[in-house]
Amino acid sequence: MGWLSNKASWLEGYQAYLIQMKKTGWRTYRRPDEKSGGHGVGWSPIIPYMFKVPRGWEEVPVSIADLGGTEIDLRFANSQEGRLFVIVAPVLRFSDLGGDAKIEEIGPPERVINAFGPEVIGENVEGKVLSMDVSEHSGRMYYQFELEPPHVLITATAAGNRLYLFNVTASVPAGLQWKRHYKDLKQIADSFRVI
Repeated sequence: MGWLSNKASWLEGYQAYLIQMKKTGWRTYRRPDEKSGGHGVGWSPIIPYMFKVPRGWEEVPVSIADLGGTEIDLRFANSQEGRLFVIVAPVLRFSDLGGDAKIEEIGPPERVINAFGPEVIGENVEGKVLSMDVSEHSGRMYYQFELEPPHVLITATAAGNRLYLFNVTASVPAGLQWKRHYKDLKQIADSFRVI
């Protein structure tokens, strides 16, 4: 009987998802609890995260040979619109915090973007930060940044013993493609949550 009720509950949820997808064209990705990652020996399980993407965005395989190495947990892309990736880095690499770290304990937004922005864009971010914002969702603080060309939107937070960097950019980060897809790219960046 329990299996049937779980199946019915799952089916109802899936049907609601399909209806929402048809209405808006957006879907929600949630990192599976059982998903493994190349995050080193002795790490605790990764706290799941979620975000929304428009129709046509697909998960792209991640390799330890990627820029960012084993700290890239996920990639998504749409060849016409943009790409995103999630970096999950150990907090201890940047701070002596243990347990359930908070982004504000790592530092203020300026310190965080100066320390981690180069990992995202491959160069110093000094003078490239167009905007910085701090928001709170379900008791967790998020820092959001927009960097100038190469245009990139970064959402940063911390949970457990990890720092999460969610990075979104246009397929061609400069010019018309960035302007054409900015609203959707911003909505993707704003939707990132660690749950």
